[in-house]
Formats: sequence, structure tokens, C-alpha cells
Amino acid sequence: MAERLLVLAVDIDNDLYRKTKISGPVIGKNDIIKAATKLAIADPQETDANTMFEAVKKYDELRSKKYSVRVATITGAEEEGFLADNELSRQIDLLIDRFRPDACVLVTDGASDQRVLPLLKSRLKVNSVDVVRMKQAEQFENTYFTIIEKLKEPHYARAVFGIPAVLLLLFAISYYLNLGWQFPVALIGVYLLIKGFGLEDYMISSVKGFGFSISRVTFTLYMSALLFFIISLVLAYGGYSNAVHITHNPLTQVSYAIESMLLLLPVSLVLYLMGRLIDLESRHYKYRAINQGTYIGYTIVTLALIYLVSAWFIGQIYFYQLLLFSIVVVMIGYAISYTSTSLKRHAVKKAGLKDKNVVNDIGAYIGKVTSIDSKKGYMMVKTDYGSTLKFDIDRITNISDKIIIR
Repeated sequence: MAERLLVLAVDIDNDLYRKTKISGPVIGKNDIIKAATKLAIADPQETDANTMFEAVKKYDELRSKKYSVRVATITGAEEEGFLADNELSRQIDLLIDRFRPDACVLVTDGASDQRVLPLLKSRLKVNSVDVVRMKQAEQFENTYFTIIEKLKEPHYARAVFGIPAVLLLLFAISYYLNLGWQFPVALIGVYLLIKGFGLEDYMISSVKGFGFSISRVTFTLYMSALLFFIISLVLAYGGYSNAVHITHNPLTQVSYAIESMLLLLPVSLVLYLMGRLIDLESRHYKYRAINQGTYIGYTIVTLALIYLVSAWFIGQIYFYQLLLFSIVVVMIGYAISYTSTSLKRHAVKKAGLKDKNVVNDIGAYIGKVTSIDSKKGYMMVKTDYGSTLKFDIDRITNISDKIIIR
């Protein structure tokens, strides 16, 4: 009975702030009732209000059984994903530091369990999960209104309406340019590849990091990179069109298109890299700047190898030249890797990582750094449970007031 409990309601998409301008965390029975009432008035169909009321009910039940218990509501972010998880993690840490609970009782509407539970379990024992189910006279009516409400949220609207719209536009453009069905199918394949390997969030965060603002010096670099990228696509289409009249071999046609595209595409990548490095350096994200430069360097090396293979395939260089140039490109790639490792170790040594908190890329707390071996390239992290974990320095993605690892 001496166990200190924390009853926690979760609003992962932050409807509470969007509809009532109340920021999380909301702490205490009275404040939660006021916030839930205000949310229910703003949107009577909002399930998060019912979740908050259920948390208060659970709080009263546990208090009646003489438990030492606190109740709070935490909120995420409208854009579900890293931002929501990061904000939830911040608020969970705040509540743990304030109340020092021994265990938690999680109250959700069922939609956020898979995202919230790992964040909680990495920090606190979870004794119970209470899922709130809305009662309706007709099950079909419940399903209908749930779908309608979800479609109003940008995250789901993009998936349901945005993707089919893009497909229709691709087929229309392909028909107008006489490219056939292969072109849109290839683009769909690229998208599924990006989605399957989990590159979508990284690409979105990179695009957001462009900072298209005329008040920033890097605006010109980004716009120039975009211009050269578009020119590269035009050259690729021109190379493919010319190849159609020269040969009927599909591989040769594709090789001509690739060779034409790669004439200026590296210039676009270099301009983008320069912009990113300037932006990251100005924000003092030196470690992330090193990673960014390394990724772009590897990309250019890979594109160079593809260009050489395409040039050999269409007969512009001999095989011995292909081997010679490939060896040079591989040596450049090795130099990039060696330089990147040296810069990372220097940055780690200079940053003073000892005693800093370590979290993963979804914001879940792991532990605190106890020692660093920059020569061997690893750091030792002690968890709250007393165990010591060993992490490779290359797993670090960002260093600020805390260390983020993948």
C-alpha cells in the first residue's frame, strides 16, 4: 500500500491544446476535470475528454483503497511521430522528477498504446493499462463517426486522399508525355522503397530543415540545388528520348538517361550539402553536420560509380578505364569514411559527453554516460536499473544538452 502510483491519461495528438489552448501536462484532479470539461464542450465527440474523466475516476478508486496516488494528463504533438514521442517523453520525465512514483496506471483510448507504452516502460513500471471504449447504440454508427473524425486529421487525410491524388496525377502526366505506365509505376516503387526502409521521416525532417526564408543566407544555396536537380531530371528525360531513337535495348536507354542525369546531379547535392552545413554550424549542431556531410559524400561516391557503369555500358569508356576510375572512387569513399570517423571522435572528445543523459531516436530515456573511449569509438551508459550498456559512438545522431542515438 506504500507504493506511490501515477495515473496517467494520454492525448498523443495534442487535441487538448488545439481545441482549448491548454498545454500539457495537466496535473491534479480539479485541473484535469476543468480541462476535460472544456475539451468536451469544444468538441463533444472528442474521446480524449472521456479518457481524462476515466483517469480521474481511476484516481478516486485508488485513493479510496488508501494508495498514495497522483493523476496527470500528458500531451504529444499534432504531427504524430518523433515530435509527439519527444514531447510525451519530456512530460513523462517532468512528472517522474516531480512525484517520484514507483509505478504507473496508463489510461488511453486504445489508439496510442503502442507508442506510449515503450516510452513509459523505459522509465517506470506500468502496473495497469485502462482502455476507454466509447459506447454507441449501433456499432456501425460508432465506426462511421470514428472514420469521419480521423479523416479530419491531417495525418490520416494525407494517406487516404493525398496518395490516390498523387497516383492519378502521375498517370495523367505520364499519358500526356507519352511515357507509358512504366514511369508512374517506377515512381510508386521508389515511394514504397522509401516507406519500407523507414526513410520517410528522415526525408521530411531534411526538407523542413531547408529553411526556405529569404532572410537566410542558405536560401540561395537551396534554391540553386533545387534548380540543378530539376535540370538533371530534364537532362535525364532528354537522354532517354534520344536513346529511344538510337537503340531498342531498354538497359541501354536507361543507361543514357542515368548518364545524362548524373552530369549535374552531384552539383545539386554539393550545393545542398553546403547549405545544410552552414545551417547546422550556425545552430551549433557540429556532430549532425559531420553526419550530414558523410551521407552526402557517400551518395556522391555511389552516384559516381553508377555513372561509370552507365558510361561503360553505352560504350563511352573501356572496361579497364571503368576499373581504374572505380578504384579511385572507392579510395575517395574510404577517405570520406576515415575523415568522418576522425571528425566524429574529435567532436565527441571536445563535447564532454560524460554525465550527459542518453535517449533513443523516439525520445525514450536510456541512461547516463559514465565513460568515453574515443580511440576505440564507444561509450558506457549506466541505466536507472544499475546495469551498464556499451554503445558505439557511430550510433550518435545528435549532441546537445543530451545525446540522441539510433
